[in-house]
Amino acid sequence: MGRTALLLGALALLAALPALAREPVERQTPPTVAIIIDDMGYNLFQGQRLIALEQPLTLAFLPYRKHTEKLARLAHQQRKEIMLHAPMANTRNFDLGPGGLSEDMGPQRTAATLRRALRSIPHVQGVNNHMGSLLTQQLEPMDWVMAELYRYPLYFVDSRTIANSVAGAVAQAYQIPTLTRDVFLDHEQTEEFIDQQFKLLIRKAKQMGSAIAIGHPHKVTVDYLEKHLPLLDEQGIAIATVSGIWALRNNNRPMFAEGEKQAINPAYANIHSADPPRP
Repeated sequence: MGRTALLLGALALLAALPALAREPVERQTPPTVAIIIDDMGYNLFQGQRLIALEQPLTLAFLPYRKHTEKLARLAHQQRKEIMLHAPMANTRNFDLGPGGLSEDMGPQRTAATLRRALRSIPHVQGVNNHMGSLLTQQLEPMDWVMAELYRYPLYFVDSRTIANSVAGAVAQAYQIPTLTRDVFLDHEQTEEFIDQQFKLLIRKAKQMGSAIAIGHPHKVTVDYLEKHLPLLDEQGIAIATVSGIWALRNNNRPMFAEGEKQAINPAYANIHSADPPRP
């Protein structure tokens, strides 16, 4: 598929995206939520608490962080779904840390950096953006990202850290299984705010059939989830992984045909070898 055609296709998809996102899901199953926990890999204790929850959470790991490999392995053993939380350039110039992607890297360095990050996360099944308010607005860097992701059996979740993100549209242009965050749970770290956002998530799931939230491994968030996730069943709300939500929205068809994509070969690089040299 040519680059020009892909970019034009992405623009067309972007124009249609709001309407597609609001199309209700036929009610064959209970309203279903998925909860992604970003920024995994820093906090061992809160990470272990999240992994211990019975519900099928999706955990998004930053590459090369101190506890990423250990927690990702443990999470997989406890039937959690694993994602790469890919650091991307933001409008506020916050440091990206190792494995970060920026608009000045070019296609080769972007692909190499992303490939190494994917190989550093055991059992990775998907990717979402960490920050990215700058990079996800730009078609060309998103094209570089999706050209690499297309090679692997991975889905992509647009975290929508900025309203005019084109990341999801470019992923769709590459025919990468794609979803979009509906609710942020905890950008204010109080129980009252998290409760407000959690209830918003449930309302969206009831309206649309399913909805996706993103939270973080803050103590207040983990405390809230420990208390409230077990109560979802009595409210008639199901919880699934991100791939479960995708299956629900796509009539349970598989994301990928057998042998369609190449495997991600593990290479658990340490933090000092995270970024490849410039070509």
